[in-house]
Amino acid sequence: MRRSGAPSLLSALLAPLLLFAAASRAGAEEVTVDLELVLAVDVSWSMDPEEQAFQRAGYENAFRDPAVIEAIRSGGWGRIAVTYVEWAGDQLQQVIVPWTLVEDEASAAAFADRLGATTSGRLRRTSISGALGFAERSFEDNGFAGLRRVVDVSGDGANNQGLPVTVERDRLVASGIIVNGLPVMLKGPDPGGFMSIPNLDIYYEDCVIGGTGAFALPVKHVAEFATAIRQKLLLEIAEYAPAVNPLVRAQGEPRVDCMVGEKMWMRWRRLNDDF
Repeated sequence: MRRSGAPSLLSALLAPLLLFAAASRAGAEEVTVDLELVLAVDVSWSMDPEEQAFQRAGYENAFRDPAVIEAIRSGGWGRIAVTYVEWAGDQLQQVIVPWTLVEDEASAAAFADRLGATTSGRLRRTSISGALGFAERSFEDNGFAGLRRVVDVSGDGANNQGLPVTVERDRLVASGIIVNGLPVMLKGPDPGGFMSIPNLDIYYEDCVIGGTGAFALPVKHVAEFATAIRQKLLLEIAEYAPAVNPLVRAQGEPRVDCMVGEKMWMRWRRLNDDF
């Protein structure tokens, strides 16, 4: 009886452990989606509160838009995963809305509601490269397996801190990640030439975006925010490159200095040694 009872006792003791292991394996399974999308939004001091509010509202409205929801549902799996991240300097990134499954009107509205319930900050410096690196790391163990991975980075200035933006951009592209851009060009260059550049759209096209079908969609007027964000999401979700050729990344040598932001910052520091 002792011999026949021992296995039963052992089985009883092991059963909870086996169930826990099975549950852990099940919990570790990734959800397959058509797209993993990082929305990386600039909140540096050059972005004033009004610009931030219009941009945030643009994303909220886009995820309530029937055309965007239909684009999501029309994919092979009919669902995407998306996260909203705000960034400024090299070590200044904050997840505003964590990775979220969006597959229908309800889940899209929930994402928009969560985004609308938060507020934006304003932080120092501009590190597009830092934002790209943070976005790349966020794909790891996020619970999703996307057929495509896209980082959508918006900003109103050139990279001026951290690694050169082309280094990070090329590293992401080499790993299969597409980088798209939303250059914000509402104010034009500062009169004093501090950190704004007149050809930010060209800078984004040649220095920031990359990967198959990558594009930059500039915003030059406040009224364009909602339309541009909606169009950008539709293009990314549906995996279509825009038809307007100037928005697609130029091939060959960059038409602008991709280190212009770093050089402008160093020049400003030299003129303000007491900063």
